[in-house]
Amino acid sequence: AFFKHQIHWFSIFNSFMMVMFLTGLVALILLRTLRKDYAKYSMGHDLELGGDEDEYDDDGKPLVPGPGTEESGWKQVHGDVFRAPRLLPLFAALLGTGWQLVVLTFGVILYACLGSLHGAVHEERGEVLHSILWCYVFSSIVAGYMSGSYFKRYYATTNPRGKSGSGSSDVPMPTGTSMWQATMFLTVVLLPTIMAAILSALNFISLVYGTISYIPFMVILKVFLIYIFMSVPLTIFGTLLGRHAKLAAGGKGKPAGEHFPCRVNAIPRPIPDEGVAWYGKPQNIVSFAGLLSFGSIFIELYYILTSLWNYKYYHVYGFLLGVYAILMIVVCMTTVIVVYFCLNAENYLWQWTAFASGASTAGYVFLYGVYYYIFKTGMNGFLQTSFYFGYMGLIALNLGLLCGTVGHFAASKFVRTIFQNVKVD
Repeated sequence: AFFKHQIHWFSIFNSFMMVMFLTGLVALILLRTLRKDYAKYSMGHDLELGGDEDEYDDDGKPLVPGPGTEESGWKQVHGDVFRAPRLLPLFAALLGTGWQLVVLTFGVILYACLGSLHGAVHEERGEVLHSILWCYVFSSIVAGYMSGSYFKRYYATTNPRGKSGSGSSDVPMPTGTSMWQATMFLTVVLLPTIMAAILSALNFISLVYGTISYIPFMVILKVFLIYIFMSVPLTIFGTLLGRHAKLAAGGKGKPAGEHFPCRVNAIPRPIPDEGVAWYGKPQNIVSFAGLLSFGSIFIELYYILTSLWNYKYYHVYGFLLGVYAILMIVVCMTTVIVVYFCLNAENYLWQWTAFASGASTAGYVFLYGVYYYIFKTGMNGFLQTSFYFGYMGLIALNLGLLCGTVGHFAASKFVRTIFQNVKVD
């Protein structure tokens, strides 16, 4: 049999052990390190009030730096850590689309797992595609709401002049209304435009070669009408809901209008370039986060690709749901570690770093797709190659948006939690 459940149980067990290892690593490193950080920062705050400075940590090192030593660490960026990321409308649209894909993926897998109630999904041709289409349409409101609420939360922290998160500039930023419109527009068209362009190119190639995979014009028209009259209005409606949503306060004692634990400084703090360890630079550690995430799914990925390209039925959706949950956990753990290292290096531009850490998983999936094409398929010629890499590119793109969004979510919770518990003057 193609699908041997022992292999899938081994995949689940392998991924589960990786989750346990990462969970223990995060607990050991971050909790222990954060406890020392809190003790150091609290002692520094007490010294200003006339306290005793002869305090040491578990390793015998002084908690408070001596005279002439500059303080360093993640607390130093408390005035910038909640500054809006660069290209805020684009970033909000990416996160909104990512949340839509999270809901879509969970909905499709759950629908397939409930096959005993409505019949196995491979009993009727195109049933999986129909479920993907309708889950995408109805989850459009999620994309709009998440992008709108994220933009609302961070727009107040943008600089009145220059790019958000960067130094001062003489170029004024667009008005709030135009940025709202840009956020809504990008949420509506960003992913559909990219997918439509790639699928149109593949459909044209299929037409030229006269293959049965050619999509008729009437089918394309029906999908377009569903997108225009259902998906677009739901996205716009969701964005308006997010724009007018009541966001929670930043912490205890914070007024309702303040959405973050710390106030954002008017002038951005310079990010140090010298004396930063290699693991404090995002470009050095982002790829490692994706490698660990890929390691938790690569066994199941082989069976998924075999189902797609070697004409096998995939029917172990319960295992797929488990692997999906494990992937989400691993992405969260690795992203939190990456963001902590960057913040400790006083780099407060953590939003794009967190997104890239999760999204880097897609790069390894695409590279594995190249390996699979060379060694596991007998494909050749322009037609087969273009279809294979076209669809693998779409898979990697959507997976990158999904994992990047989940990683940013975990990093955001982590950052808010640690800065809620520090004493800031």
